[in-house]
Amino acid sequence: MSPSSQILAGVPSKIVEAAERVKLLLLDVDGVLTDGKLYYGNTGEELKAFDIKDGLGIKLLNASNIMVGIVTGRTSELVLRRADELDIAPVVQGSKNKLKDVESICQKYSLTLNQICFIGDDFPDLSAISRVGLGICVANANFRIHQVAAWCTKASGGNGAVREVAELLLASQGKYQSILAQYT
Repeated sequence: MSPSSQILAGVPSKIVEAAERVKLLLLDVDGVLTDGKLYYGNTGEELKAFDIKDGLGIKLLNASNIMVGIVTGRTSELVLRRADELDIAPVVQGSKNKLKDVESICQKYSLTLNQICFIGDDFPDLSAISRVGLGICVANANFRIHQVAAWCTKASGGNGAVREVAELLLASQGKYQSILAQYT
């Protein structure tokens, strides 16, 4: 069984078909790119932990012409720094209506909602997850998000969930094998 087949084993065909159409992966931050915990230092600085495997997954998507962006409700310099490190664009912080922001991104990049994959974990992500072509939640998402998401990762937020989705997208689009070959 090929590595792509292993990734797609057990994934419903409707999820694979939706993943084939994805041109842009949009991510929530807290609870998706991070474990959802906020860490504050004694001098008031905010700290976030990002999973390195998620970072490589994002780089692999970028190298395969699948854009990666962020739509998050909070605002943080750390998010901008991580986005810059990984060439993530667009980045929307302080979002009050994620679906509206996703629709604006679609318009800016001449995409349809059907070409978007959105990963979220809680109520602010609900409308976006339910309207995009492939709405995904992380394993530790709120139960209501599990009910509306088309697919759920095995990994929890901040612990490789984005990498899992990256590999799903790459395998579905027939790009995984060539990427893997670069490392073997």
